[in-house]
Amino acid sequence: MVQTPTSPENKTLLIELPKTIGLLVTQEQFAAIAAANRDLRLERTAQGELIVNPPTGWETGERNRSLTGQLDRWYEENEDLGKAFDSSTGFILPNGATRSPDASWVSRERWQALTPEQKGTFANICPDFVVELRSSSDTLKSLQDKMREYIDNGAKLGWLLDPQHRRVEIYRPGKDVEVFENPAELSGEAVLPGFVLNLRRVWN
Repeated sequence: MVQTPTSPENKTLLIELPKTIGLLVTQEQFAAIAAANRDLRLERTAQGELIVNPPTGWETGERNRSLTGQLDRWYEENEDLGKAFDSSTGFILPNGATRSPDASWVSRERWQALTPEQKGTFANICPDFVVELRSSSDTLKSLQDKMREYIDNGAKLGWLLDPQHRRVEIYRPGKDVEVFENPAELSGEAVLPGFVLNLRRVWN
């Protein structure tokens, strides 16, 4: 949806864009749009297409709160290892896409290697660890494509959580996707040592 600027002389007009038409923006334009629409969760593909993600429903919001809450508790005890981020954080990946995982973490070594310019509003880095939590409006394929994009751009561990089917897909570089049906918990492995996600709290 595109909204025209308002002025005393005109009223706001809304334009509905068909799904077959993509709205292409540069990184600079994307940053300006994101700054003017802080309540929206925006992403940009590597080809420059603007993606506007709708607000989540209460079930997804509750699940994401549990996810980020558990990651945050681990982070507070291991903050010397890196930085954790919630779903409102955008990252500019090496391929030029701007993505916002539902939860993510960047190692201290990689974060400190960034210049102030690279950190900017959207840090120029792909997180080491990413999580995507499927909502009712997400297609599984679109999230699977996004997970592969994270891995191709430097992520070391990725979790795709599908609460609708209580299914988890684990992504690692150079390895086949590992699929689990209704697991009770997930390990952060060597990427997030000691982190264990209690999935019962996420599913319920």
